[in-house]
Amino acid sequence: MSRIERLAGRLEEPLLVAGPPYVLGGQANVRYLTGLASSNSAVLVRPDGPATLYTDFRYANRARALSGFEVAEVARGLIPAIGELLSGQRIGFEEQHLPHALYRALVAAGVDAQPTTALVEGLRAVKDAEEIEAMRRASALSDEVFAALAQEPFSGRSERELAWWIERSFREGGASGVSFEAVVGAGLTAASPHAVPGDDPISPGVLVVVDAGCILDGYCSDCTRTFAVGEISERLQELYALCLEAQLAGLAAVAPGVAGSDADAASRRLIDDAGLGWAYGHGMGHGVGLQIHEAPTLRPESTDTLEVGNVVSVEPGIYIPDESAGVRIEDLVLVTDDGCERLTHYTKELTTVA
Repeated sequence: MSRIERLAGRLEEPLLVAGPPYVLGGQANVRYLTGLASSNSAVLVRPDGPATLYTDFRYANRARALSGFEVAEVARGLIPAIGELLSGQRIGFEEQHLPHALYRALVAAGVDAQPTTALVEGLRAVKDAEEIEAMRRASALSDEVFAALAQEPFSGRSERELAWWIERSFREGGASGVSFEAVVGAGLTAASPHAVPGDDPISPGVLVVVDAGCILDGYCSDCTRTFAVGEISERLQELYALCLEAQLAGLAAVAPGVAGSDADAASRRLIDDAGLGWAYGHGMGHGVGLQIHEAPTLRPESTDTLEVGNVVSVEPGIYIPDESAGVRIEDLVLVTDDGCERLTHYTKELTTVA
């Protein structure tokens, strides 16, 4: 059964899918359903009829080369043009992804537009064999880049220089892009979960958090490792060991039927017991696929339940600005029948770099 057919089976009325944007400038839900990577397209999925893919002149020929739906070439002002074609009809739309101005354009054209939430995202959360294979390849390239990075000197180089080295290495390895701008944080910079690489030279004796991923065949990888630059203090070694223990506990908790909040709690308990719960202020993980952040979520407030075929990150962290210390360890994992399978395999032993 095609992805469009699976979605159609869940609908009571036609659904206009037009988002969301993702890292390479396309629309993730449209690409997922049709295979078309573009910045200006939408697909109308009907519960009991053929789907229609709408796009403009720039993408029309690529759309026609695909199959499984009808193609309608419309003006570049896509949503108003679709509104004119669907005037008088009742359809659903993705309220999280359609800007209010475009919703108003549909209504002004005479469309009875009804809001829906996360219908396509619910399908995307469970990966099929083709998607999993793409993510295996992306993760394997991540492993190669992290292994090569560990051979590079860190001391005396800037965080920004190393971040660019990582992104360039992904491209040279065959990636079509990066999942997100590479994060390299040393010392105090590492004490911020979403660190911005700076230009100051890295000094010996610090931990360096490296969070990076690539895109292959449209699908993302995501991996974080923390490196020691030369000899580090016993305190930093203890923080690393605690984070690794928490990450292993999080991995052990990931399995089908487990609530996202419970998986998160498994990684959080050890850090809480060490009196550092305040220093672990983000969720344990999130879904990864066409987008770097997607369903399901693994955090205290999550209402998701893990299913076979989910691909999620497991990434507890500890951030202590007063000690200029940060550590995070992350693997990308596939939820399987009996637990989870790691897709990222680069060593999690504390690696010392020059």
